[in-house]
Amino acid sequence: MKPRHLFWFGLLLLPLGGQAAVQQPLELAMIAHEAKDGNVSAELLYGLAFLEGRYGMPADPVRGAHWLQRAARAGNPYAQLVLGNAYAEGRGVERDPALAVRWWRAAARAGIPAAQYRLGKAFLDGRGVGHDDRRAIDWLKKAADSGNAKAQYLIGKMYHQGYVVAQDQQLARDWLSRAAASGHGEAVNLLAVIDAFVKTAMPVSQESYDHLKAAADAGDPHAQFELAMRYENGALDVNADPHQAFNWLSQAARNGNLLAMKHLAKVYAQGLLGVPADADKAAFWREKSAGRR
Repeated sequence: MKPRHLFWFGLLLLPLGGQAAVQQPLELAMIAHEAKDGNVSAELLYGLAFLEGRYGMPADPVRGAHWLQRAARAGNPYAQLVLGNAYAEGRGVERDPALAVRWWRAAARAGIPAAQYRLGKAFLDGRGVGHDDRRAIDWLKKAADSGNAKAQYLIGKMYHQGYVVAQDQQLARDWLSRAAASGHGEAVNLLAVIDAFVKTAMPVSQESYDHLKAAADAGDPHAQFELAMRYENGALDVNADPHQAFNWLSQAARNGNLLAMKHLAKVYAQGLLGVPADADKAAFWREKSAGRR
């Protein structure tokens, strides 16, 4: 590798927000000169310098976004990721979720795990792009397989809750363990919660219909959710009945069962169980399950 290339490669290894060892004005002047001369790596570094106030100079997000756009348009995937973040946050540019997704998609296709996570989350939330569970999972798993702890945690949480994917506590443990190994605090906490969840949920799922129905009639939200799942799938000793499934699912959600809330949001979003699709109700239950209502 040529000495000049080694210099730019070394600078790119510096953390985004940290105080780098390279702090001298001379090096900033070199970056500025190379950026103005069209060096894409220098454009990225110059943009980050303005965006975050590196090298002891005051932050200037607008000028930072300008140089990041130049690098992103030239095909630098890391600049595309950071520019996407800027559009998502309205940092140096006007907030624009659709443009954020555009740049994340470019960086994700280039193999940047953080962009793959952001793109998957955008598809999951329907922010800046149409809601699409399948594409959300595809991108999140790409990011998770590449070691992105946020994606690993989110997939593990989804398997734990049965949200978008079929509930599977073993897969939840597997993904959460990977995230926890990277120091993801929420993953560590949720792993402990799953142990308690399995201990309480397994006896309920093994109960006879009569005992389960009695508990559901008495207002037990866990029993109501389990009964709803049996009616939806025709599992164990009941026949499939969408009307009964929706009835018990609604009761479980109203009584505070988180899994029921998330499943009810999916029912309304996709028009399942004989219920007409209703975006407002889907949003209500999605937000309630996330603690925003």
